[in-house]
Amino acid sequence: MPIAKRKRPEYPGQVLESDAALEADAELPEDDHHGELIGGSDALATTLPESLRISVDLPPAVHDAPEDEAAVAIPDVPVDPVFLDSKPDTMSVPIIQPTVAAPEPTASLSTESSKPTHLAKPAHLAKSAESSKPAELSKPSDAVAVEAPAAAKTNRSPEPAAMLTPDRLLDRRKRARHAPEGAWQRFVYESTFRSVHLGDSRKARERKAIEARIDKVLEGGTRFVPVLTRKGGVGKTTITTLLGMALAHVREDRIIAIDANPDRGTLAERVNKQTRNTVRDVVTKASSVHNFSDFSMLVSRDETRLDVLASDTDPLLSEAFDENDYNVVADLCARYYSIALTDCGTGIVHSVMRATLQRADSIVIVSGGSVDEARLASETLTWLEANGYGDLVRNAIVAVNTATQGTNMVKLEEIEDHFRSRVRDIVRIPYDPQLAAGSVVNYQDLKPFTKEAARELAALVVDGLPSRRTA
Repeated sequence: MPIAKRKRPEYPGQVLESDAALEADAELPEDDHHGELIGGSDALATTLPESLRISVDLPPAVHDAPEDEAAVAIPDVPVDPVFLDSKPDTMSVPIIQPTVAAPEPTASLSTESSKPTHLAKPAHLAKSAESSKPAELSKPSDAVAVEAPAAAKTNRSPEPAAMLTPDRLLDRRKRARHAPEGAWQRFVYESTFRSVHLGDSRKARERKAIEARIDKVLEGGTRFVPVLTRKGGVGKTTITTLLGMALAHVREDRIIAIDANPDRGTLAERVNKQTRNTVRDVVTKASSVHNFSDFSMLVSRDETRLDVLASDTDPLLSEAFDENDYNVVADLCARYYSIALTDCGTGIVHSVMRATLQRADSIVIVSGGSVDEARLASETLTWLEANGYGDLVRNAIVAVNTATQGTNMVKLEEIEDHFRSRVRDIVRIPYDPQLAAGSVVNYQDLKPFTKEAARELAALVVDGLPSRRTA
């Protein structure tokens, strides 16, 4: 009887019989040795235990590789060394320079436009990134309002052309270096081959500071400054001439002095006459004046560029210079001049004085060095306050002319203390032979103290003038 072989187990942990028992069974004959097989089996049974169990652990079954291993696994694919048809492992990514646009002052930018610009991605990466993001709904509330800058919110008024000054526009580092003023400063500057600049002397700095005050920018029309007092012969015309020359010598705009004396005035005799026209001619020719060239033919110009308009000189005229005539002249001067000085006549109750004070931005009161002249000047202030011109009195400047008689016998400090309690400031005009002569005044030939007093008077007057004309 044939004995079939047992199959080997196909799964781990399966219990098998002994291989020796299997081989013993195989060696037995099928027919002839059947008896022997039986006898031998009995003998073998006596030597072997009743049962024999053998446990064998086989390797685990083959399974799929993990995902992290599969990503780096190299497939067992034969490669033709002659031709390799595969896609490149690298790619070129264009880099775009991010640009930041300035926000509009009144525009509203969305949240996406406010995000920084990133590098451009390839098309397949961009699609995958979009597909991985959750869908976002665009709402009107997502818009973020960007406030305009503070400079854009501020409504700046247009600047006039006068604001374009050399000090503002020129770079000081590139400007020519001027030699300092002063004997010692100039000596050091030249001896060091212009390498050491000590600056100007104290006197030069003070003069330049005064000139800077005189050159203040005035916008919005002509400023009218009358020079007056109740008494004649105290030097109104002289003070008007000095003040006008000091202003015209420093300032770059036009300055005019008007002789508004209803009687015979002498203002035009203090400069070199270039015309015989007077205020009367200006009134009669007002309709034919179309530009400054036409008006300049009616005035005389000094070497300091001061224009002087003379008063009537014809004694046969039956009509005096009145309020209406002054308004005509003042309207024409307002077209072409920045500052108009008015040399008022003797007294303050005539009709021209009313029109003069109505246009005045500041006033100059002239006082002599005598007792009666100082008292009349103080009464002038009282009259102005009583007639509603208190603001002009508080802003007034008193010029004390010390060239009059009796000055040496009067305590000028007491006169100045009195006026200082009523007006804004006082200036003492020293004696100068050229002024006392009563003839043509040459500004460059005046004594240094006289020119210094004239500049101080001009600076104080300009300080009291409004920089911008108010409506």
